[in-house]
Amino acid sequence: MIQTFYFNDLRTCCYVLYDGTGECAIIDPGCIKQSERDRLVKFITENHLKPRMILQTHGHFDHVMGNAFVAGKWDIPTYLAAADIPQIRRASSYGGYFGYEFEQPSENIVEINDGDIIKVGDIRLKVLASPGHTAGGVLFYDEQGGYVFTGDTLFCGSIGRTDLPAGDYDKLCESIRTKILPLPSDTVVYPGHGPATDIGREKMTNPFLEDIIANEIDRQQNA
Repeated sequence: MIQTFYFNDLRTCCYVLYDGTGECAIIDPGCIKQSERDRLVKFITENHLKPRMILQTHGHFDHVMGNAFVAGKWDIPTYLAAADIPQIRRASSYGGYFGYEFEQPSENIVEINDGDIIKVGDIRLKVLASPGHTAGGVLFYDEQGGYVFTGDTLFCGSIGRTDLPAGDYDKLCESIRTKILPLPSDTVVYPGHGPATDIGREKMTNPFLEDIIANEIDRQQNA
């Protein structure tokens, strides 16, 4: 089961992923206001959930504004790719440039790598490295459940920006080509901002995928 929250002025998607065991993971906690934190705590408390970890798709400040609060509240570690540790360590200072003040994210970090399996109750999430938006961006994919958390790699109708530090457009396109497009068309996409979508819809309607798909067809034909 997945509960979606929209946090902070940048409308960052935070997800609570849980199952019948009551164990849960909190994905990209961008809650900066006390009212946002209260909403998250209320949901977890009322549903008798047991947070086990924070999963960060990447380390940009809008996705980690509530990291320190969540980590401290439930005494849980943050799962993050090593390449984005520098991002998360400078997140609070970088956010300050844009007028956002929040506590520096937790240093209790578990490094994750491409292909790792993360267990949340009976749920099994596969880590898929997706550099491009940041150097250490990842996807969290539940093959059995048929969904993927894409962070800021793929959105409904768009893709992640690459004009920020450590962004790389070619790497982003390669991540989408090799990690996202091969997923089944009915895979539900839970992005870092905006509404959920699915792989099939994005292949058909997302204008930013047209060249990536065309290049992949050419590559397969010339292989």
